[in-house]
Amino acid sequence: MKPTVAPFPAARLRRTRQSPAIRALVRENSLSVDDLIWPVFVRDGRGEEEPVPSMPGVMRRSVDLIAKAAREAADLGIPAICIFPYTPMEQRTEDCAMAWDPDNLSNQAIRAIKDAVPEIAVMTDVALDPYNINGHDGFVVDGEIVNDRTVEALVKMTLAQAEAGADIIGPSDMMDGRIGAMRRALEAEGHHKVMILSYSAKYASSFYGPFRDAVGASAALKGDKKTYQMDPANSDEALRLIERDLMEGADMVMVKPGMPYLDVCRRVKDTFGVPTYAYQVSGEYAMLQAAAQNGWLDGEKVMLESLLSFKRAGCDGILTYFAPAAAKLLNG
Repeated sequence: MKPTVAPFPAARLRRTRQSPAIRALVRENSLSVDDLIWPVFVRDGRGEEEPVPSMPGVMRRSVDLIAKAAREAADLGIPAICIFPYTPMEQRTEDCAMAWDPDNLSNQAIRAIKDAVPEIAVMTDVALDPYNINGHDGFVVDGEIVNDRTVEALVKMTLAQAEAGADIIGPSDMMDGRIGAMRRALEAEGHHKVMILSYSAKYASSFYGPFRDAVGASAALKGDKKTYQMDPANSDEALRLIERDLMEGADMVMVKPGMPYLDVCRRVKDTFGVPTYAYQVSGEYAMLQAAAQNGWLDGEKVMLESLLSFKRAGCDGILTYFAPAAAKLLNG
């Protein structure tokens, strides 16, 4: 039943907007540091830090500096950090074997963070694109991204990350059946506490460009990812994917990108009522940063407004490169 609004002047809706104190009392949604997951990029070396040109303020850091960044994040109250490796072209291969190497950059970073900052949750990325010479999330055979063989590799990658100490596995590959295969493997190997935050509704979006620069995938990618990532025109399909991943053992689900797909976030939360996340992706971040740096927008205000939009759409949390800057403002 829709609420009835009294006619003017009995109802003056501006009454509840008249002061900061009153606005705070009636505010429907709020943003806190607890809502933030910080994606970070790890590179080789020691004491190394380099900027990502297409993502102002974002750095690739060596493992030792990633651990230091995790300490700073925890001190700000950020509950989780998500690791993405930068792999130059000369280290990429057809067989993607580095993806499940116990000593690859991601697994080194997991161990370093858990040693230095045990209280922060560590999330990982599960997909072959950082290691694939073709730049795809799965194996490429005769021009086709093959599903089942890829899933077998993703399971090995998942177990290597769990052994390294990951708290949350983040499958971003969009292969069919991978959540069930990962959950069965984790249970069989005794990793009962390891969570899966599935990129369940990941769209074949044009907003990923700066991220591909950050992980070294721009030059590697051959073709596009439209045969496995979602068509941006679809939202009913997203609900089918979410339901499947939950039935296969996902603990939490994600919509990616974020702001262009707020309608999908709301549908997911209303339909399933499960922990729902959005990824404010690199293109979203880069656009806001570029506008702010040109003086076209107030950077801090649009950052917080954009993050609040995810909460209004029903999200329980947001992966965002703004996490440290937002946390400093939210902490006052």
